[in-house]
Amino acid sequence: MTVLWRKSSYSGNSGGDCVELRAGLGAVRDSKNSGVVLEVPPTRLAAFLAAVRRA
Repeated sequence: MTVLWRKSSYSGNSGGDCVELRAGLGAVRDSKNSGVVLEVPPTRLAAFLAAVRRA
């Protein structure tokens, strides 16, 4: 199974530092250290993202 990570649209195309999300599974990673993944319940991640968008 292929895991799809989504990079922020605010990240540049130079491949630098950014945060990536794994769609639908509540996983977050730092693009420069792809071996470490933070997993959170998808509902909590959705609530966090909604709060960031409102800020």
